[in-house]
Amino acid sequence: MTSKKKEAVEEPLPKKEEAQKEPREHKEPVKAYFSKERVLTESSDNGREFYNQSRYGELLEDGRVQLSLIEALYLLEKKRLIAYDSRNKIIDFQSFLKKAQKVEPNFWIRYCVYRDIRNRGYIIKTALKFGADFRIYDRGVKPGEDHARWVVFPVHEGSTLTWYEFAAKNRVAHSTKKRLLIGIVDAENDVTYYEIKWLRP
Repeated sequence: MTSKKKEAVEEPLPKKEEAQKEPREHKEPVKAYFSKERVLTESSDNGREFYNQSRYGELLEDGRVQLSLIEALYLLEKKRLIAYDSRNKIIDFQSFLKKAQKVEPNFWIRYCVYRDIRNRGYIIKTALKFGADFRIYDRGVKPGEDHARWVVFPVHEGSTLTWYEFAAKNRVAHSTKKRLLIGIVDAENDVTYYEIKWLRP
């Protein structure tokens, strides 16, 4: 599906309002360790705040937080995380990105959408069990408090979808009672969202 941006289109996901500020960043970034397909933080109060405040990752019994590669890269870009490899060497943003791209297909396109959603002030989590890339919660809602409002599929503007694939994405959203968003990433890594709805003639 090839799509160009439309001007003056009301996006389904509004930008974060100026009045809504991010939680105050910690002075010391949290240490974390890259392990295969995930990242584990140190066991610390600052690390646990990733989960408690904004639902990054999963809180483990030993007090550490297990982050997905996309979550970890976002926190790394925000300078809220320092990542180390198995040899205890610091991994910078580009090196982390290369490692992640070897593990996950379409990683950069998915990351662009994840970053954009987080920057708008929404909590976004994976939605693999729903058959989608991500699920998005309304502002102020945390997973466990209420259901996600949207499922989103990130695609590059130059990619194509068959009608069968397009219909399958609609079925996923319809069966999970969520609204369907297609996040289209352009050559400048900007994201435009299109909400797809069922219509009954």
